[in-house]
Amino acid sequence: MALTGKLSIEAPIQTPPAKYFNVFITQFHNFQNICSRIPEAKIHEGDNWHVTHAVKNWTLIVDGKPVKLKEKMEKIDKENKSVTYKFFDGDLSKNYKVFNVFLQVIEKNDGSASCKISVDYEKINENVEAPYGFMEFFDKSIKDIDSHLLKA
Repeated sequence: MALTGKLSIEAPIQTPPAKYFNVFITQFHNFQNICSRIPEAKIHEGDNWHVTHAVKNWTLIVDGKPVKLKEKMEKIDKENKSVTYKFFDGDLSKNYKVFNVFLQVIEKNDGSASCKISVDYEKINENVEAPYGFMEFFDKSIKDIDSHLLKA
C-alpha cells in the first residue's frame, strides 16, 4: 500500500470566477464566518492573512470531528487563479507527513466555472486512510463560499 497519493475534487460554481478567486486572496480571514465547517481561524505568525509567509491556525470539522492544523500559502498565481497551500502540525501531523493543497478556479469555454482542489499527501504509515474526509470538507466549503458570494 502506497504512503503517498493525490486526491482531487472539482465542483461547479455560479459566482464569477474572478470574484470567487478573490475571496482566497483578500477574504481568507473571514472563512470561519462563511464556511460552516470552520469554527475557528486565527493568524499565528505574521500580520497579514493574504501573504505567503503568514502562518494561520485553523480548526476544521472533518468527518464530524474538530481537526486543528496550521496553514501557510506557498504560492499565489493570480493569472491562473490558483493558490498552493501547505497544511501542517496539530492533529493533521498525527496522520500525515505531507499535506499540500492546490486550489484553482477554472473558467470553462461555455461560460461556466468550477473550483478544483487537489491534495498531495504522505501518510505516516499504511494504517492511515487517504484523506477522503478532507475532500468532503473541501467540497462542502466550495459550496458554502459560492452560496455566500451569491448572496453578497
